[in-house]
Amino acid sequence: MKLPSMTRREFVRLGAGAVAAGTAVNSTLLKPVALAAETGRRIRFAIVGTGIRGCDLLRSARNVPTGVCVGAADLYVTRHQAAKEAWGADIPTTGDYRTLLDRKDVDAIVIATSDHHHRRVTLDAVAAGKDVYCEKPMSHNVADGLAMVEAVAAGKRIFQAGSQRVSSILYKKAAEIYASGRLGEVHSIDAHINRNSPGGAWIYPIAPNASPETIDWNGFLVDAPQRPFDPLRFFRWRLFADYGSGLGGDLFVHLISGMLAITGMNTVANRAYSSGGLYHYKDGRDFPDFLETIFDYPGMQVHVHCNQNNNDGGDTTSFYGSRGTMVVSGNTLTFTPQDTTPRFESYGWHGMTEAQTKLGMEEWNAEHKAPPPELEEVESFTLPQGYDDTADHIANFFRAVETREHVVEDEVFGNNAAIGCHLANYSYFHRTIAAWDAATKTIRG
Repeated sequence: MKLPSMTRREFVRLGAGAVAAGTAVNSTLLKPVALAAETGRRIRFAIVGTGIRGCDLLRSARNVPTGVCVGAADLYVTRHQAAKEAWGADIPTTGDYRTLLDRKDVDAIVIATSDHHHRRVTLDAVAAGKDVYCEKPMSHNVADGLAMVEAVAAGKRIFQAGSQRVSSILYKKAAEIYASGRLGEVHSIDAHINRNSPGGAWIYPIAPNASPETIDWNGFLVDAPQRPFDPLRFFRWRLFADYGSGLGGDLFVHLISGMLAITGMNTVANRAYSSGGLYHYKDGRDFPDFLETIFDYPGMQVHVHCNQNNNDGGDTTSFYGSRGTMVVSGNTLTFTPQDTTPRFESYGWHGMTEAQTKLGMEEWNAEHKAPPPELEEVESFTLPQGYDDTADHIANFFRAVETREHVVEDEVFGNNAAIGCHLANYSYFHRTIAAWDAATKTIRG
């Protein structure tokens, strides 16, 4: 039996449907940009905070030939050895980061502390003439972020916030597609990061030797409310509003910064409305384990949600345009064209007579004699195995320190992304719509 032939348009439309099942029509493996080779002097950096993220940054920095770690600071003495192991060599360590700022051989400070230390360490580093790489979220609250922006500008320092996907070759490809106009008008973006494990809900291990003798508890609290020594708060600081920013600061900021980088929309949402709850983790934490927020950005709505009780969907951001849909999911970017082929839409004629419908169809056919344009192919772009966007992000920072050129995720960009997190948290905890007042630079309910 001879099967009916399939047009190219029908084939591509079938391919678009196949993408949903994991099959793309036109696949490309992205090639990473070579990290800069060693030329001239290397950027000498010291890191403040060598816990989970700090050690990860050191491991990634080992692959960037333009930098060298010359010191590390942490409030927990055992992390001094962890820093040396993460860097892969012996380096000077201290419990007081301020001693690193006095050193003339330190060009830049990398900050990987709890959120409530970001402002203090940044301002001290800038005052000491150091450039700063500060982990996300840039700020613990709006006031902290504004103070950081002002200090960096006044000190004429290089500042980069640490949301590494901004430097990812996958997100740069997405930004290229977005800027090309192939998506058409984009008025809706949906983004989420989901997890389903205790570690994904910040239940990190508590060191057996944790004590007031091994941890500088007063150094940890600084401006936070005074409390008796509590190792749970030290190691699981993300659970508590005194030190962290919850899902907003841990995960929303990745989604927001990635969205801003792709769209080129370096601004703050006009308003945000959050919903969610603390459904599973009854461990005394302050923050919800499910949070979703609708942001009103200029010309579009952005829906963000994070779930710590189900990991289906993983890490995905979808851009819905009038001419195409672009989805960044994990290590893959997919562009699927919208089929906007002109068609006689008979449904609108169901209330007409047969004669009217026939005449309408004839008139429509007369106006659409030219063949419709070919539908674009579905495209898929994938990161190479082992690609590390954190290394790229660190390399970009080192390059800026050397050349004094601007970085993408500077203090303004980082602050705009962080304010989105603060808007989301304000709305959730106050049970109201949170509006950004650009004139006073404050959040109002």
